[in-house]
Amino acid sequence: MPVSRSSTKLSPKISLLLAAACGLAVANVYYTQPLLGLLADEFGVSVSAIGSIVMVVQLFYALGLLLIVPLGDLRSRKRMTVIQLLLIAAGLLAASFASSFFMLLAGLALVGLTAVVTQVLVNLASALAAEEQRGRIVGIVTSGVVVGILLARTFAGFVSDLAGWRAVYLISSLLTAAAALTLLAVLPPDSADKSRLSYGRLLLSILRLFAEERLLRTRAALAFFVFTAFGILWTPLALPLGSVPLSLSPSAIGAFGLAGAAGALGALGAGHLADRGWGERTTGIALALLLLSWLPIGLLHHSLPLLVVGILLLDFAVQAVHVTNQSLLFAALPAARGRLTGAYMVFYSIGSALGAFLSTQAYAHYGWSGVSLLGALVSLAGLIFWIATQKRRL
Repeated sequence: MPVSRSSTKLSPKISLLLAAACGLAVANVYYTQPLLGLLADEFGVSVSAIGSIVMVVQLFYALGLLLIVPLGDLRSRKRMTVIQLLLIAAGLLAASFASSFFMLLAGLALVGLTAVVTQVLVNLASALAAEEQRGRIVGIVTSGVVVGILLARTFAGFVSDLAGWRAVYLISSLLTAAAALTLLAVLPPDSADKSRLSYGRLLLSILRLFAEERLLRTRAALAFFVFTAFGILWTPLALPLGSVPLSLSPSAIGAFGLAGAAGALGALGAGHLADRGWGERTTGIALALLLLSWLPIGLLHHSLPLLVVGILLLDFAVQAVHVTNQSLLFAALPAARGRLTGAYMVFYSIGSALGAFLSTQAYAHYGWSGVSLLGALVSLAGLIFWIATQKRRL
């Protein structure tokens, strides 16, 4: 018998379990970045081609946002969550035993496609929570995303130092499967209040929403610029850090993820500023900081402390724009949050994928200076685009 959303009250333990599942799912997207140098050596892949791993994961993530996340309006999100987590575990298992670069790519593509369970989990928490606790529960669950990103690169570097890169995917596979079975056992059903739209009409409604809403188009474009810059930094960063003369270990490389996450956590208040009507001002300042961040980032071979400063600035700026984008969109179109999530996050994935591809090409041909210049140009383009949108508002 369907359980009414208003009659369900989630315990703190279940809320934390949902947050942990969110963190596990999103972390699987980021494990590869500090391991790129090891993977290139293992499979004999060139530096210019190794970025295709990150690009493929992000493109399949975008596909999942469009094709899988909207299904939550038609089918049980609990069932979807369990199935997706088990598929992630299968993809990770395939990656851990990969005997060829193609097999690794196929396993991680499956991970990318089904890692959108993160968005399903957030929607599931909102659907299951009682009205009076919904905001707090969703806040707890979404915090798992930040923690997952925080720990992913550090975990991957530490485990690969101890037991090799294959152990990273094997351990995560086991943890993800355990999370799936635990959620299956403890979560109540969520079959109430499902849309009567067909799947095809649901997908068409996303396209129609994008065509009709200028705010969505503008904010999606900004997401594209900032996450392209994000991908340009984080995809090839392990390559110069792990090479002579720095020759840092995978765990030391992964530790730079802590600086990035600290910067991202510092920007969580951007949504509050947007609620007070300062969304555009916050966006402009963040985009200026994004451009500025490439100056210390470009000095990687001269000063690692300056690199950390650049990472803090960049991740702060990216997260500030991202949080502001979502706050403005959800405030303007509260009845379409699910479809907005799918439409908006596609540009996050496309930007991350493009950044991964372009940055590894730039590093292969022009070194870290080429990567830094590319990142600065993309960031400048984002700032110019935002300025142009302000002129159109006047």
